[in-house]
Amino acid sequence: MGDGWRTVDVARAAGVSVQAVRLYAGHGVLGDVPRSPNGYRAWTARHADLALAYRALAAGYGGDVARRVLRAVHAGDLRGAFAALDAQHAAWHAERQRLDRLERALAELAEDDRDAGAVAAGASDGTTMTVGEVADALGVRTSALRVWEDAGLLHPVRDARTGHRRYSDADVRDARAVQLLRSTGALLDAIRPVVDALRAHADVAALRAAVDRRRDVLDAVARARVAGLARLHGVLPPP
Repeated sequence: MGDGWRTVDVARAAGVSVQAVRLYAGHGVLGDVPRSPNGYRAWTARHADLALAYRALAAGYGGDVARRVLRAVHAGDLRGAFAALDAQHAAWHAERQRLDRLERALAELAEDDRDAGAVAAGASDGTTMTVGEVADALGVRTSALRVWEDAGLLHPVRDARTGHRRYSDADVRDARAVQLLRSTGALLDAIRPVVDALRAHADVAALRAAVDRRRDVLDAVARARVAGLARLHGVLPPP
């Protein structure tokens, strides 16, 4: 076809609509598009390659990142383009690490009933523990237990006579769950549904399945990113 490409030719080659090609050009992801003497855009095969690269990058990194990367490429800022990609890879790697920590935490929580029972055996009355006893047993500060309670993650009862908090075996189990999940970097709002699920199901099978599903998502995105990088490599200037 040579360099006499029309807008519709670029659209067909990229598998998108003519309007999408115009939007890509408006977003700056196709680089310079010179005009012919009659005023029409003078497209080339490179613009089709850039449209394909944008689509592939957007599938793996999202439109915002894809636009940022390709604009940087057109501006001659390859270092900036690579930095934008590296930031996404670092964030995804960090999530994989969080999932690994969460899986280890869930493995420990699978034995939580046994652990909580062993800890509760040291309570002064054999059935409930004070806030100080739970804090000592778990190796956390009493203030942390109070913060978790204020966030709705723990529900200790109050002693009718003294008004002091008393923690049952189930409360200790919940505190242990919060402690482990906090160690993965999870925020309190993210921990709440996990603790609720543990209370409802008394096991972690469903939570482990959710971790596996999230890993599947990460793997699928990683595959899309590899495809996007391959397309990007094809439109980069030579080193």
